[in-house]
Amino acid sequence: MMLLWIGGTGHALAARSKVFPKEPPRNLANEHAVEVAKFRRTLRDEARALAARDPALARELRIGRPDEPRTYDDGGLVDVNHAPPNIIAALPGMTPELAQRVIERRAETGPFISVEEMVVDADLPPDVLPQLADFAIFLP
Repeated sequence: MMLLWIGGTGHALAARSKVFPKEPPRNLANEHAVEVAKFRRTLRDEARALAARDPALARELRIGRPDEPRTYDDGGLVDVNHAPPNIIAALPGMTPELAQRVIERRAETGPFISVEEMVVDADLPPDVLPQLADFAIFLP
């Protein structure tokens, strides 16, 4: 009887770490979502660098033009200087009314150079700037 008691206690201590892990279980779906978001950020950075080096190639690859058929994955960039209003309105922080202001200002003064210029010229709320900065690109 004593031997069974000692053996059972030893077995319980050995199996405890497998039954009750010390760290909480990982959520693999969330980890995958984070990895995908980081990868898309890398794609946006690479597309921006390519556009800075060769704007003509960027236009040919249709970087920032999700409304046109393309094979190059730019990570979700939107070329504010050429995209239609519905695509601009889909950017984070934008509404159809704000997108219409951007389109009207773009038609009056020509293409924008940066997100800061666009926010000031189109009289957009200042809290929109950080939301747009990661997804907007301004090709000539």
